[in-house]
Amino acid sequence: MSTERGDSFNACRYLLDRRVEAGDDGRVAITGVAGELSYAQLLDRVQRTAAVLRELGLEPEQRLVIFASDGPDFVTIYLAAMRMGGIPVPVSTMLRADGLAELLSDSRARLLAVTPEFTATAAQAAASAPELRGILGAAGASPEAPGLAVHDLDGLVAAAAPDESVYPTHADSPAFWLYTSGTTGKAKAAMHRHGSVRVVCETYGSEVLGIRPDDRCLSAAKAFFAYGLGNSVLFPLSVGATAILEPAPASPAVVAERAGEYSASLFFAGPTFFANMLRAGTPAAVMKGIRLAVSAGEALPAALYERWTSRFGVDILDGIGMTEMLHIFLSNTEGRVRAGSTGTAVPGYELKVLDDEGAPARAGVPGTLYVRGPSAATGYWSRYDASRQVFQGEWLRTGDTYVQDAAGYYTCLGRTGDMLKVSGMWVSPAEVEERLLAHQAVAQAVVVAGQDGDGLHKPVGYVVLRPGEVVTEDELIEFCRAGLPSFKRPRRVVFTDGYPTTATGKIRRVELRQQATTLLAQGLPTSAGADGQPM
Repeated sequence: MSTERGDSFNACRYLLDRRVEAGDDGRVAITGVAGELSYAQLLDRVQRTAAVLRELGLEPEQRLVIFASDGPDFVTIYLAAMRMGGIPVPVSTMLRADGLAELLSDSRARLLAVTPEFTATAAQAAASAPELRGILGAAGASPEAPGLAVHDLDGLVAAAAPDESVYPTHADSPAFWLYTSGTTGKAKAAMHRHGSVRVVCETYGSEVLGIRPDDRCLSAAKAFFAYGLGNSVLFPLSVGATAILEPAPASPAVVAERAGEYSASLFFAGPTFFANMLRAGTPAAVMKGIRLAVSAGEALPAALYERWTSRFGVDILDGIGMTEMLHIFLSNTEGRVRAGSTGTAVPGYELKVLDDEGAPARAGVPGTLYVRGPSAATGYWSRYDASRQVFQGEWLRTGDTYVQDAAGYYTCLGRTGDMLKVSGMWVSPAEVEERLLAHQAVAQAVVVAGQDGDGLHKPVGYVVLRPGEVVTEDELIEFCRAGLPSFKRPRRVVFTDGYPTTATGKIRRVELRQQATTLLAQGLPTSAGADGQPM
């Protein structure tokens, strides 16, 4: 599997044209409540959409931000942009207007594609994006954006002639960006190549997941995540399988219904979602058609693995990936799962664990995990210092503390630094602390991660109030919910008169983490949903 520049290579052709040429034109590529498309129908729509993008003036290597729910439009726009040489940039639909505006400005996006659920947020954000030239309204979306052209994507695509041309990219050409907070807490775009799509499909997708044409993929993780993009777009299309796309927010009830309705055979989620399925009392029968489940985003505790597999009778392959590596590079494999571990290196990737001195750690000795492999991003867009910190020659520093045992299995011990991984998404303690400090009653705030009863990490805030001020725990949690994406809010807030410190005055976060774990183990606060899901 060559990733050298060499011959022409376009990820859209690899995922779509290649399947039609192989005779998969009549097979179902995409299904779900938002509509169904065969491979031939998807190719036709992608060719028409690529023609529309050219007509609207999008040029090769210019950015198109996709702020859309999972569905045929998401996939079509993503593939069409790569086909004509543009750079699609899927971004989180959990962003508020100010967060979306920041990414529009940072990426210098020329177009913004949006589905109806997010028109108000998109319109508000577009007003603060001076380089934006227009908005593509998919599925009838028509945001009011004074001073900007708003285009009816469906109408334009219906009137366009299919354009069979493919921009002459090669494996090393820029293909798409994915934003991540990573190890620094500041959103930055990992820049991926066309060739990386083939790499992850033919390493993890083929050799670990073993995806095959008769599979139907259902992912709780949305396609704007690197994890979800692989699950719902890259892997199924690479082999002629079917993606089951769900535009609504994932919940145990929705997943249970879709798994049965669309005959899912591969199920992808994260540990928090698996725990929520158990907490919601999801009937075991809903997973009867699933041949394999996959977990990523955060470490899957052994106890949670045992509870889920015992209830549903379906094995889970736990792994770890990074936005910077596009997908999973360390994973358990079918028939060789070691509960509580993250498994072994995915074929095509190399791993090493370095101690605090930068020397290779012996078996059983913790250290920071590094990975190298051909799907690594080329770096972060316009972030020199952050790129140098993470991309170190051929190696990428994950920021996770791992230990390797004598049998070669790797086990995660947590983050090397203070960044938190909550429900598979990065959370900067400083960002949550800043929000808490914005409340008039709060004088000081420290946020750490504690482990809940399922062994999963959740943010807990330790707050010192201003003299004479009174505020409740629920009020502060709701204040954070109003100003941050919901997954970043603290699950508990503890009021304190001060913090434990070292001899040099540094806060002993380790001690606070231990306290937070004890607190979370007592149960969910009243600010959680009735089914145990974060709201």
